[in-house]
Amino acid sequence: MPRTLLIDGDIVVYRYSSIVEHEVDWGDDVWSLWADAKEAKQLILQYLEILKDMTEADDFIVCFSDKDNFRKTVYPDYKHNRKGKRKPVCYKACLEWMESEFKSCSMPTLEGDDVMGILATSGKYDDPVIVSEDKDMKTVPCLLWRGGEMSRVSEKDADYYHLYQTLVGDTTDGYGGLRGTGDKRATQLLKDEGATWNTVVKAYEKAGYTEEDALVQARLARILRHTDYDHKKKEPILWTP
Repeated sequence: MPRTLLIDGDIVVYRYSSIVEHEVDWGDDVWSLWADAKEAKQLILQYLEILKDMTEADDFIVCFSDKDNFRKTVYPDYKHNRKGKRKPVCYKACLEWMESEFKSCSMPTLEGDDVMGILATSGKYDDPVIVSEDKDMKTVPCLLWRGGEMSRVSEKDADYYHLYQTLVGDTTDGYGGLRGTGDKRATQLLKDEGATWNTVVKAYEKAGYTEEDALVQARLARILRHTDYDHKKKEPILWTP
């Protein structure tokens, strides 16, 4: 079967536009930044060729985030910790080049992660593989290329990891999950009490929170699948247990 890679374009552009960025000290306390976009593009081309070879892929689609993000309507402080942080100098140039040079996809109000999740579970591709270093992609039932290794995430495993993420949160994305709950506690809780939504709700309520608080965290942690998106209205369907 033809294998199609669904590549996290946000990560690729950020990585290689960062690599080619350089500081210059002009003396007298004057500094500047410069970057060679041609060098970044060449590195991206090399990466894509190596990636296709290592994964034995026939084709690929680069997935990007939209400028708007539906999760901010669920939780206004989502990714608030990234606000004001600048992107690399040639980030925009590399992004626009990738969008025009290769097959690419973005969807209104969705992050690139969601685009990959929807495409991977759509049934449109015979052998889709998500390519991302983001651990959140383990919440999607798919073939996943991460850290130079291929793994298959079953639907059961994906559902488990979604509950796990709801408990531990993701500080890099600006949501905390259940306060005081780390890997060890979340893993033990889901093992002892069962990997169910009821277990998550009980843990939140025991800590003085509500089921609604837990649901907000679960909706932030949920990477969309094909069934989590209204394709006619072009809007996400918020996760409901």
